[in-house]
Amino acid sequence: MSREQILDILEQNRERHISGADLSRTLGVSRSAVWKQIETLRAQGYDIVGGHNQGYLLERAPDLLYPRELQKGLHTRSFGRQVYHLRSAGSTNQVAQDLARQGCPEGTLVVAEEQTAGRGRWQRPWHSPPEAGIWMSLVLRPQLAPYRVPQVTLVAGASCARTINEQLGLRTGIKWPNDIVYDGRKLCGILVEMEAAPEQVHFLVVGIGINVNQQPDDFPPELADRATSLSMIAGRPVPRVPLARRLLELFEEDYDRFCRSGFTAVREQWLACQATIGSAVQVQAGREEFSGVACGLDEDGSLLVRLHDGQIRRCIVGEVTLLR
Repeated sequence: MSREQILDILEQNRERHISGADLSRTLGVSRSAVWKQIETLRAQGYDIVGGHNQGYLLERAPDLLYPRELQKGLHTRSFGRQVYHLRSAGSTNQVAQDLARQGCPEGTLVVAEEQTAGRGRWQRPWHSPPEAGIWMSLVLRPQLAPYRVPQVTLVAGASCARTINEQLGLRTGIKWPNDIVYDGRKLCGILVEMEAAPEQVHFLVVGIGINVNQQPDDFPPELADRATSLSMIAGRPVPRVPLARRLLELFEEDYDRFCRSGFTAVREQWLACQATIGSAVQVQAGREEFSGVACGLDEDGSLLVRLHDGQIRRCIVGEVTLLR
């Protein structure tokens, strides 16, 4: 007998109580064993009412990123078909890298309810409080040359923006290459890390952090005027599980299209969600810094910036600040 079997029975009978005797008879175990598993499920956040004499009724599943909850109704080929769920992790990207080196399949997902050492691009810390956001990393194994990896970052950004906008009816934007922003405040960040030979990627880990249910006081002072959450925007708590599930579906759809047909197949989706082109920007590219107006996205995903003297600069990798 497993807790999964008990949940299956309770979910199939959401309108009526199921007696401990019926559960024990169906599963071939004692009523005491059933009760112990029920108590474990309650400790995991499942709202199960009733008891020995009343029968059991599942009233609510927790908004925790358990494999069972994520995979329920999930329509993907490989994304999220193998899930590692952690109550707390230093960094989901680090866990996913370790799994990738051990040979885990493409689409393996690592999710944590909390990160204690989450990080974004340029090794900046990423604030990841318990049960407040979606902190996840996917292992990908594309047949891809390393120089094209920044395009995967753009694909992931487009998928995240599409998911948020679809699920909440918002109009968020992408700050090149992949920060999701709303009213100038950061909502979601993406970190893509790779292990590769000179000519071929061995694997990628795509880390995604979405601020979902933080409130203003939850952010540290240095982020208070630069970050926001879906709950702060929507004015209500936002369920994390359906959001994460839909992100897996849309990201796999976009990633498959990219692998088949290249970046041009996804470029228009990125452009439809962008919040950079047409804005005055400051660009930090390595040791070089320049400013101008973002005027386009090249076919390879590079940002095109028109300098003050009229020259056009291509930015393949860099940090962009939108100037108000």
